[in-house]
Amino acid sequence: MEHRKHIRLGEFLTGKGLISDEELKNALKVQAATKELLGAIVVKSGYISARKLLHALSEHFGIPLVRLKDRYIKWDVVTKFSATLILEHRFFPIESDGISVTVAVTNPLDVWGLKKLNEEANDLIPNIVLVSEEDMDEAIKRYRAFIRDRLDNIL
Repeated sequence: MEHRKHIRLGEFLTGKGLISDEELKNALKVQAATKELLGAIVVKSGYISARKLLHALSEHFGIPLVRLKDRYIKWDVVTKFSATLILEHRFFPIESDGISVTVAVTNPLDVWGLKKLNEEANDLIPNIVLVSEEDMDEAIKRYRAFIRDRLDNIL
């Protein structure tokens, strides 16, 4: 992840002209009070669309933006990772080439999720891709159905 450490997300968004200085100031006040993620606040406040924010996050962190609807999910890869990683951290493994594993995330700053991913990846090199909340919700819905079907076949 080639995060531009010297530039905070808010500064990046204002620098790109995606939100105004006043909107950033208001969003930071809300963030101080609620501890919500800045990106969620600027979208919820209507300062920027979720799609534009995703593109900005992709550029800011140097992480490719993908659509899970356009990707085939390799369930044999998914099942090698814990439900905690997938459901709680929303880190969704989608493919592996035996050397690396590609994992879709909605929050590339989830330090605990990244730690857990590295633990569970064993010798595989994690490659992070960014996805929308909607894509992740759909993938998790498919994951739950897949697990439910597997349990039904066992019982």
